[in-house]
Amino acid sequence: MIRVTELRLPLDHPTEALRDAVLSRLNIASENLKSLTVARRGYDARKRGHIVLVYNVDCDVADEAAVLAAHAGDQHIRPTPDTTYHLPEATLPEGMPRPVVIGAGPCGIMAALTLAQAGLKPIIIERGKDVKARTVDTFALWRKSVLTPESNVQFGEGGAGTFSDGKLYSGVSDSRHLGRHVLEEFVRAGAPEEILTISKPHIGTFRLVTMVMFIRAEIERLGGEYRFETRVEGFETEGEGTGRRLRGLKLSTGEILPAERVIMAVGHSARDTFEMLRDAQLEMDAKPFSIGVRIEHPQSVIDTARFGASAGHEMLGAADYKLVHHASNGRAVYSFCMCPGGQVVAATSEEGQVVTNGMSQYSRAERNANSGIVVEVKPELDFPDDILGGMAFQRIWEKAAFVAGGSNYNAPAQRVGDFLAGRASTSLGDVVPSYQPGVTPTDLTLCLPSFVTDAIREALPQFERKLRGFSMDDAVMTGVETRTSSPIRVRRDHEGQSPTLRGLFPAGEGAGYAGGILSAGIDGIRAAEWLAASL
Repeated sequence: MIRVTELRLPLDHPTEALRDAVLSRLNIASENLKSLTVARRGYDARKRGHIVLVYNVDCDVADEAAVLAAHAGDQHIRPTPDTTYHLPEATLPEGMPRPVVIGAGPCGIMAALTLAQAGLKPIIIERGKDVKARTVDTFALWRKSVLTPESNVQFGEGGAGTFSDGKLYSGVSDSRHLGRHVLEEFVRAGAPEEILTISKPHIGTFRLVTMVMFIRAEIERLGGEYRFETRVEGFETEGEGTGRRLRGLKLSTGEILPAERVIMAVGHSARDTFEMLRDAQLEMDAKPFSIGVRIEHPQSVIDTARFGASAGHEMLGAADYKLVHHASNGRAVYSFCMCPGGQVVAATSEEGQVVTNGMSQYSRAERNANSGIVVEVKPELDFPDDILGGMAFQRIWEKAAFVAGGSNYNAPAQRVGDFLAGRASTSLGDVVPSYQPGVTPTDLTLCLPSFVTDAIREALPQFERKLRGFSMDDAVMTGVETRTSSPIRVRRDHEGQSPTLRGLFPAGEGAGYAGGILSAGIDGIRAAEWLAASL
């Protein structure tokens, strides 16, 4: 097979135009093109008046070698890559405890699935509840202002990504096509097959819930075991220094679970776990992250700004955006986790704090578009003397947001027009905020550091130049967005293990090696492969 990339066609092209484009690009007769399959479809909307569809196509042609030779040096005509995934081969030595995966988010799920498929029958430890029970608890916060600290947007089966837009694309380097394997497993679990071909695939919350349940059933069918509502509170070890090895896990149930190979796949909000890792003398570093707000506009405003007269076209769907501005105070301001046709959700995991996040369903049909508008936080400037200083920094502003919102899990909100004018909001306008349980109009400078508010004030007019309507007076900003990524990185060596605790494999978003569902899933597979290789 030959892969032809960057075939650009008009938005409303006839079906046969794709085949004609392939024939023209390859310079072959029609009878020599046996078949073609779309490998990827996206769009280029940089020119609103001339939006084009962009295809990558796999072609079965007569005399493939001759066609490739005729186009030698053309980077857009190459052999189709082999994306087949090959499971690691490993056997658990006699007497060695079963491998353990801590955390049932995207990283932990893919690590456990890979180990189970390799015949290693992992035990999965998850501090939260199964995804159905967790959904009930999450909705209790949104509808009744009742928080369950161990079962919410952050904690429970499926991880934080379960209540998100379900984006399934990533910018990580992936020469082994592990991302493709993650998507294929998701399709097996019930995701629509289109995620294998569209350039920016997403699933949405409700579909993610059923997929997570399917994957759990498959892991259990292969001999894996889940333990919900169980927290890892310490390690049993032997040896010292670089020779220290893992021998067991201290669980919140009081049990000591024998364990010599453990993938630590906790999420970015497992703050008590980070403290436990520090106390266990694991090598860790403070890591940059970002904080800011969620901004909401009518989705129709974003569609028109991005697509012009083509807004609403079925091939384009609800428009997204990606924005960045380098502020004069030396901080980058950027859009984060943009959710077309979605809602802003309450995402705290600790009492007396307010945290926001964004979520969409598969249809992306809600009235508002929302995105984080966040500013980078730098450990060397903002908490230089404490590895876990990022956690304390986040908590300061999450507590301030709780107070500013009314101390009842309502979130503080402000009209963009008021924010730019430097005055508190006393009411909201035409844009109805989607955050539940509710919002309190106020002044967001009460719950964000000045370097953040200054940078956002500078960035919004610049974003308006790129997307007309972005700084409209009635757009709503809701605070605070603090859990953009983990505030720490747990060091690992070239074998994927902690240098100071052999047998522990830090992985995923909480350990500082991923950001989003797909990259976390990829890292989970890598961790499982490292674990298998260590046997």
